[in-house]
Amino acid sequence: MTFKTIKSICFSCFALLLIFYPSKIDALSPDWVAVPKSQYGEQLWDKNSVQKNKDGSIRVFSKFIPKSTTDITQDILYTMDVNCSENSFRDVAVGAKEFNEFKNQDSDWKDPNGDKLILGIIDQVCTFGN
Repeated sequence: MTFKTIKSICFSCFALLLIFYPSKIDALSPDWVAVPKSQYGEQLWDKNSVQKNKDGSIRVFSKFIPKSTTDITQDILYTMDVNCSENSFRDVAVGAKEFNEFKNQDSDWKDPNGDKLILGIIDQVCTFGN
């Protein structure tokens, strides 16, 4: 074999590797943090997703895992904003298979109304993000 043939084979193998090797681009693996469980299930939030919004609130990905899961009751993925000064939240988007599948049309700030899981998210995210 000539040098030119070897060079061509190596280049072809490298090109195939680049094409077929899956690469993650600009994505951090989630670092899930659990809040205290409730009778309904478990809520987690992702430390690597925390970001400050222009209005001072904090955006975070969270995941609700129901106590019992079926085809109907599955994990629910939320993109939520947390307002630390008002102790309130809003769900920006929701999904079952991935984040932001469905944008929330009702983007009003809500009181957690004693929800132990949401209060846990607000408390931990505000402590972490500030």
